[in-house]
Amino acid sequence: MSDLAQQLARTIFTGFERHFSFFQEITRQVRHSYEQADWEAIRQASVDRISFYDRRVQEAISKVRSTFDVSQVDEALWQQVKSQYQQFLVNYRRPELAETFYNSVFCKMFDRQYFDNDKIFIESCVDREALVARDRVYMSFHLKDGGLETCLREILSSFYFRISYQDMERDIAYAAEAFRARSSLGRLADEDLRIDVLEAPFYRNKAAYLIGRVVGPDGMQPFILPLLNYKGTLFVDTLLTTVDEAGALFSFARAYFMANNSIPAATVDFLNSIMPHKPISELYMSIGFQKQAKNEFYRDLLNHLKNSNDSFVVAPGVKGLVMMVFTLPSFPFVFKVIRDRFAPQKNITHAQVRQRYMQVKLHDRVGRMADTLEFSKTAFPRDRISPELMAELEEAIPSKMERDGDYVIINHLYIEHRMTPLDICLAESSPEVVRAMLDDWGRAIKQLMAANIFPGDLLFKNFGVTRQDKVVFYDYDEICKMTECNFRKIPPPRTPEDEMASEPWYSVADDDVFPEEFLTFLSASPLIRKTLLELHPELFDAHYWRERQAEIGRGIHADVFPYPKRIRFIRQHPEAYRPEGETAASA
Repeated sequence: MSDLAQQLARTIFTGFERHFSFFQEITRQVRHSYEQADWEAIRQASVDRISFYDRRVQEAISKVRSTFDVSQVDEALWQQVKSQYQQFLVNYRRPELAETFYNSVFCKMFDRQYFDNDKIFIESCVDREALVARDRVYMSFHLKDGGLETCLREILSSFYFRISYQDMERDIAYAAEAFRARSSLGRLADEDLRIDVLEAPFYRNKAAYLIGRVVGPDGMQPFILPLLNYKGTLFVDTLLTTVDEAGALFSFARAYFMANNSIPAATVDFLNSIMPHKPISELYMSIGFQKQAKNEFYRDLLNHLKNSNDSFVVAPGVKGLVMMVFTLPSFPFVFKVIRDRFAPQKNITHAQVRQRYMQVKLHDRVGRMADTLEFSKTAFPRDRISPELMAELEEAIPSKMERDGDYVIINHLYIEHRMTPLDICLAESSPEVVRAMLDDWGRAIKQLMAANIFPGDLLFKNFGVTRQDKVVFYDYDEICKMTECNFRKIPPPRTPEDEMASEPWYSVADDDVFPEEFLTFLSASPLIRKTLLELHPELFDAHYWRERQAEIGRGIHADVFPYPKRIRFIRQHPEAYRPEGETAASA
């Protein structure tokens, strides 16, 4: 092994260690922000943390280039570098993240022709089972040692917040009642049950989550306690006990948790035990390791291609004017590429589209905007691309596509969970289901408003329906902040000729929005229009939008809970949570 190879490997590894120390430091600071109810600081920390990775990778590249002469790829040398780097990962606690960092450095320094498993970690060398078995990241509480209430008291007391509980005994009683009523394991004898809880709270928005599982003789279920900070005191808001509730909390349509994960693989393994159907990539994404999520996703894609034989096809639904979308029917994702040319009615640039996708990644998505994985120079097997898709790619994105032997390389694309477009669901569903979907579409708009997001294009084709029948927005080329819009009521016509004119009789600026027009372009169906007016009439009133806009301007951000409001203890027992001095009318 050459000294140069060892030095190169050490330089890159040091770069990763520097990255992870910054990552952990900003995550640790969130605990203080939570205790101080500094919600803006938590949001800013989440934004800052996302950008840290690329900065540290660029720093490592600059260090390598300024210290060593590596302008050309010496294949034998870089095979030695990778081998030496592997030696640093023996008994290391974060080897999978270190592998991904190495890949990022190498891939940004050299051309794609050198991306093979001899020089980068296309296949991981990590023994995950051994890694998880070696380090324990959770505490265990046995119900046989005093009962459920005693375990709950020990759990809540194990997290040393510098603010006190409003009434810990009250919350223990409600959590115990909820567990026995809503969990199938709650009917078992205490001596058969154990509760495991991750050692670090998970922070997001205004909540801290104690992530646990209850383990019985025949399996396990989630046991998750959301803690809210109300005027400097804590209370338990509810207990989540089902896989669906945990899945919604860790949804791809929500922002990333801030949690002190010193051994990420062990944390992901714990999460996977209570959400076994979630891909590992999505679990890494949910705790803030976006680059690791990309790595895990790409390995899943390669493995899926090896074990399937269907072809990539144009995605069903109305074609987008900005994005060209395709999919692999047997793989639950869509691939989105920015078209080379936009339709005349789209007054937007390629740079603005990319900026808006990044804006969504940095924003609180409140469960209503799909997260994306952004890839560069991604190879697709030519023989797995259908003729129709190939023709569409050649017509829509010739500047972003190249051929390389048996592969088609797409230079830049986004990948999202595949959902059924809402317009297709509305066309194919019963009246009862249509009503439920329209109701959830309205709630989605209102929750996006609460997060200071105006979708721009409200057409049903820009929304998808998840497997849990939740409406999620996924077309970002026209989004903007609520505070950037001027919501107006259409002025009355001055003359009968005004009313009959094909052009508006009033001036319209670029940031003007007229909510009363929404119904006109949403649907031609009288039933859909009537239903929307019954369910959400305020969405078509400019005054309502201006009120929400004013609230945001005053710093008021409505709470959007990642679980059903009906299971909140404060809703089930409002009298118990009434702050001192408040009357029933004001509560």
